[in-house]
Amino acid sequence: MSSLHIIAVLFVLCFSLTSSDEHTHKYEMNEEVVLWMNTVGPYHNRQETYAYFSLPFCTGPKKSIDHYHETLGEALLGVELEISGFEIHFRANSPKNPYCDVDLNEEKLQAFIYAVKNHYWYQMYLDDLPVWGIVGEYEETENSYYLWTHKKFDIGYNGDQIVDVNLTSEAKVKLEKGKKITFTYEVNWKPSNVKFEDRFDKYLDPSFFQHRIHWFSIFNSFMMVIFLVGLVSMILMRTLRKDYARYSKDEEMDDMERDLGDEYGWKQVHGDVFRPPVYPTLFTALIGSGYQITVVILCVIMFSILGELYTERGSLLSTSIFVYATTSPINGYFGGSLFARMGGKRWIKQMVMSAFLLPSLVCGTAFLINFIAIYYHASRAIPFGTMVAVTCICLFVILPLTLVGTVLGRNLSGQPNYPCRINAVPRPIPEKKWFMEPGVIICLGGILPFGSIFIEMYFIFTSFWAYKIYYVYGFMLLVFIILAIVTVCVTIVCTYFLLNAEDYRWQWTSFLSGASTAGYVYMYSFYYYFFKTKMYGLFQTAFYFGYMALFSAALGILCGTFGYVGTSIFVRKIYSTVKID
Repeated sequence: MSSLHIIAVLFVLCFSLTSSDEHTHKYEMNEEVVLWMNTVGPYHNRQETYAYFSLPFCTGPKKSIDHYHETLGEALLGVELEISGFEIHFRANSPKNPYCDVDLNEEKLQAFIYAVKNHYWYQMYLDDLPVWGIVGEYEETENSYYLWTHKKFDIGYNGDQIVDVNLTSEAKVKLEKGKKITFTYEVNWKPSNVKFEDRFDKYLDPSFFQHRIHWFSIFNSFMMVIFLVGLVSMILMRTLRKDYARYSKDEEMDDMERDLGDEYGWKQVHGDVFRPPVYPTLFTALIGSGYQITVVILCVIMFSILGELYTERGSLLSTSIFVYATTSPINGYFGGSLFARMGGKRWIKQMVMSAFLLPSLVCGTAFLINFIAIYYHASRAIPFGTMVAVTCICLFVILPLTLVGTVLGRNLSGQPNYPCRINAVPRPIPEKKWFMEPGVIICLGGILPFGSIFIEMYFIFTSFWAYKIYYVYGFMLLVFIILAIVTVCVTIVCTYFLLNAEDYRWQWTSFLSGASTAGYVYMYSFYYYFFKTKMYGLFQTAFYFGYMALFSAALGILCGTFGYVGTSIFVRKIYSTVKID
């Protein structure tokens, strides 16, 4: 199969649609409505899910229908839809009736007891609306385990569309060996005034996401931005004005005064400040990836605001993969042009590193966690076909597009245009006080950016690791802009102090001081895990800390790029203003 055919198949996989009524969301009177059973798992471990029929539930009389993963996001998120076997027809009430029986032998009894003991919940989908129910409950007074055996569905309709689904679990039966359990269900249809486009509103939680604390955190971060921008402008402009005035008097000084005046300040490293950093290949790959992540985040946020991606299974992840793949030229352009300006020769190596830096981190982590998921037989185990699809996207979409961007970057903006010449021999870096060392500056640089996003991190963590749907993407956009401004201001100040100490290693310092924000976020994730969740077990622990490490790494690349780009503009500005031969 040619690469063009593979690419076509992959994008169809990401965004394919079918013509069934489940996707048009319009039904005729008495037309069949399919109820899909998705997953079951412990309530406190939201990401630890298993196929619904991994528990010894029984299916109804309806013939099985195979469900395929409609998007790549569904496959990666562990969506495993299976037919429930329930006979449900549009606007046709169904009285309480049995649909199957289960004889509790020892194996089935222990499986149900384990599920009840660990607070197992299950999820279903009806016309793409999620429905949750609990498996059973434990009676402490009787020291007994009970199973809910009756499912009552109250379905709201508006015209020819379904706008609401409610599940009530009834008829609990005590779990005992040898007992025969009969499962029943009933369906009641009710007219509703809810508009179809508003049917997901009931799943949102405005009291949580639009709490006064959330608004106050945005206002507080905004005030921090104003303070920082004002402080940086006032201190740096005032200080630089004095520096400019001092340096402009060089011609009026005698030789001794000029020599004494030349022994301190940022001007003294003008011959080394534009010297390429160590490990330029890795550095430029990180910067290129940071540019791409910035564009991806902005695009996905805007798509989420305009298109409400949270209403469709896996659409947010599928969109992110699609946008990341198609924006690969941005990575190649900025990374390749920067590498060329730094005098890099092995541009193919740089291009390959840029293309695969972030995908290799994501795929490597997912691959390791996948072993644990397979061991647990969890639905989160990624199918082999999905792995092949992701690999093909990397090889046949991301790599070629990164190559195109790299070639354009090297040819359009790959010429060095520094305002100062670079000395042939590096200037020795003088000793300085401990708090002026790059390591200390890097650690301190991430505190204020982390403070500006601290509250938003709590809401994002809660939406991913608990049963909340994140929908306030306007807030996220504001926080994203605030984070960028705060990171740039902080790294500029840190770089100015570093250059005044006659240390010209500002490239990596500016990047890492911004990236250190991710270190604080990852440390906060430990606090969140132990004090804000009730997660347990090897699978959930590995899943949590593995994917939080990925989240933090991407955030670090993003903030590091903010820091370097803002600082680069600042450094170029001050050294171009002071004319130096």
